[in-house]
Amino acid sequence: MTLTAGLFLRKGADRRLRGGHLWVYSNEVDTKRSPLGGFEPGDIVSVRSADGVLLGSAYMEPQALICARLYAPAEGQTLSTGLFYQRLETALAGRDAVFTQPFYRLVYGDSDLLPGVVIDRFGPYLVVQLNNAGIERHRQPLLEALQKLLSPEGILLRGDSRSRRESGLAEDSEIVLGSVPDQVPLEENGVRFLAPVHAGQKTGWFYDHRMARARLAPWVAGKSVLDVYSYIGGWGIQAGSFGADRVCCIDSSATALEGVMVNAALNNIADKVSVRQGSAPETMKQMISEGLTYDVVILDPPAFIQRRKDIKKGVTAYRRINELGLRLLNTGGLLVSGSCSMHLARSDLMLAMQQAAVRAGCQLRVVEQGAQGPDHPVHPAIPETEYLKAVFARKL
Repeated sequence: MTLTAGLFLRKGADRRLRGGHLWVYSNEVDTKRSPLGGFEPGDIVSVRSADGVLLGSAYMEPQALICARLYAPAEGQTLSTGLFYQRLETALAGRDAVFTQPFYRLVYGDSDLLPGVVIDRFGPYLVVQLNNAGIERHRQPLLEALQKLLSPEGILLRGDSRSRRESGLAEDSEIVLGSVPDQVPLEENGVRFLAPVHAGQKTGWFYDHRMARARLAPWVAGKSVLDVYSYIGGWGIQAGSFGADRVCCIDSSATALEGVMVNAALNNIADKVSVRQGSAPETMKQMISEGLTYDVVILDPPAFIQRRKDIKKGVTAYRRINELGLRLLNTGGLLVSGSCSMHLARSDLMLAMQQAAVRAGCQLRVVEQGAQGPDHPVHPAIPETEYLKAVFARKL
């Protein structure tokens, strides 16, 4: 697909792009020179300043607030199989430099100059998400580049992301190359898992907390561990494999908890893993009433803050869940509090934890902090690419 006529910005609206950002907002466009109604999702444009200087190549999302997304800053490039191959090759080199096994997020959207694209690698299998109509239009050259670079046994295209749903796109999933089993194996920090890539959350697995989960090892040996919002046991099964005496996983999904026990058996720790199904807050309240306590409590909830306007309500939700966690935690024990809410600052998460400690009648001391792993690289000009927090704190 060739470049169409340029997308011209208003005078002074090029400052962010010159600083390295990749998004063009609709109110930055000179709509007299570049009427947005003249574009279709996926059209390739050369983005230009008011005085005509080339700022880069982008694909269009003309109906969205972010109406164009740059994939080639300061360059005139078509979104071809060759360019996809170059981007994927660069992303692969970054992962292979730090991971010895092929289990990681291969592509993390803007940070890999492939906006709208998420690809998780599970050995010979790839799970791909194309999160807007613009990039979906270019799926064929992307798939061709993936096949050329990695020769995977199967590629699963997951179409059920929230961003696709909000854009009114089809939410179907399909195998677009070879075959992909319902459960695919992976290994993280020396611990084995089976991930339900067809029906599980997101791509079936969450690679982003990998580094923080590795740091559990010195804290859990010989301890009792509670993993809240466990999904299929990413934290809890690793805690058990690192030497915890007993592990309890809480999740609202019976299917997810079945996955916990499958993964416990896979690592020969089923005898020390138990599960409880239900709403996390209600289940934790019930456990408090039963007098249960643990040496380590792990809280890894879904994003309580989806939009900036939800910050106040979301911070309250984080405070409440951390308070419940502290009431289940033995004095001297470790609270691991995670957040995947991009709009929640790390300082606000710590403030919520401190408020929870005051309400629970204890003190906290932060002893370690974690962030997303190197397969979720942060683009320094795009704060939105940094979303993950993990805070390890001792209860005093």
